[in-house]
Amino acid sequence: MTGGVLSQSERRCTYVGWNVKRAAPDLETAESGAVTDAEECEVCVGFLGRLYNSLVIRHTELSPELVEEGLIRACAETTGKESRLCYYLGASSDAAAKVTGEVSRPLSAHVPVHKICQRLQRRDGQICELRYERPVLDWSRDALSKMRVLELKRVLASWGEECRACLEKSEFIDLIQEVAPKHSTAQHRTHSEEF
Repeated sequence: MTGGVLSQSERRCTYVGWNVKRAAPDLETAESGAVTDAEECEVCVGFLGRLYNSLVIRHTELSPELVEEGLIRACAETTGKESRLCYYLGASSDAAAKVTGEVSRPLSAHVPVHKICQRLQRRDGQICELRYERPVLDWSRDALSKMRVLELKRVLASWGEECRACLEKSEFIDLIQEVAPKHSTAQHRTHSEEF
């Protein structure tokens, strides 16, 4: 800053939320919950955070076109709530509206992910309503017997399993207890992997 007037680069850095003295945006504030709640926009913050980290690792400079290409590529591989987020962003093939520019431009300018999600929430409130499904940690017979058959079917479907010959609830419970050790560790890894 010279004589009270900001240079163009200092104005640009101030606009995107950087401290001029810093080299990168502060991503820890979003994760620590200082600015937002831990569960607010959890799918948006988690997905875009992993996307940003994977792009920064692979490329030295980010352009909006590069970020948009990475977003579309990442959305092609998503399932569940992240797939729904991609639909809202317009990055999936079946999306009606395309607002990927509202993600790619700020992300290429290194705007913190939680700020991008807050801006997207103002445009479409559904984006921050998405939550990851909480994994069932108790696979005991008693806990499973309290669940409805439809919930048991959803658990199996989320693992890619299907019980074709199951007629009674006890058969679903037996199958879940049989395959639970294999899938409970794989499900934990899913949300922490990079693209």
